[in-house]
Amino acid sequence: MTRLAQQKEKMVENHLRRRGIRDKAVLEAMAEVPREKFIPEDMAHLAYNDSPLPIGEGQTISQPYIVALMIQAMELSAQDRVLDIGTGSGYAAAIISRIVKAIYSVERYQTLAETAKERFHRLGYDNIHVLYGDGTQGWPEHAPYDAAVVAAGSPDIPQPLVDQLVIGGRLVIPVGSTQQFQELLRVRRTGESEVKEERLTSVRFVPLVGEAGWKEA
Repeated sequence: MTRLAQQKEKMVENHLRRRGIRDKAVLEAMAEVPREKFIPEDMAHLAYNDSPLPIGEGQTISQPYIVALMIQAMELSAQDRVLDIGTGSGYAAAIISRIVKAIYSVERYQTLAETAKERFHRLGYDNIHVLYGDGTQGWPEHAPYDAAVVAAGSPDIPQPLVDQLVIGGRLVIPVGSTQQFQELLRVRRTGESEVKEERLTSVRFVPLVGEAGWKEA
């Protein structure tokens, strides 16, 4: 077993299972996907530390525990179709893709979108679709979705994302009144215009910029 493989095993056991990640499909996907392939090569030795890492454009790849927590909170099943906002390096989308039927991922930085698309093709993740665009508007052409996840902090819950969920669909999103800190919410669409919100934990994400998020500086 290589050193990275050993580190990955420890990550799953120490940072995920021992901290309350119980969803078998999430644990298996986290054990399968090689995080070192989603970060700069010179950072490969840090791949399984439980910390965020820079990926360019001022963006980061989230720490493994937060990725697992958010995906577990989505309550996914094998036939689900998922909306992913903030492709970034593509790591979270790759994890989700091992669990669900299809994932539609939107990224506002063209370089990150193109790099992620190439990476998915190279690694054989063929059920991930990538769009360069404003993530706060979702990807209406492929709606409705069974679940959605947002990897950036929003000032409010973007209505377009809720509207693109099926009734019963789950949106996991960091929301906060400042760009520095957020509460991670699970928003369940319970009717045409009704939602139920659950607070999961405090988090810190880069800002969600777009028409239904923070405005450009």
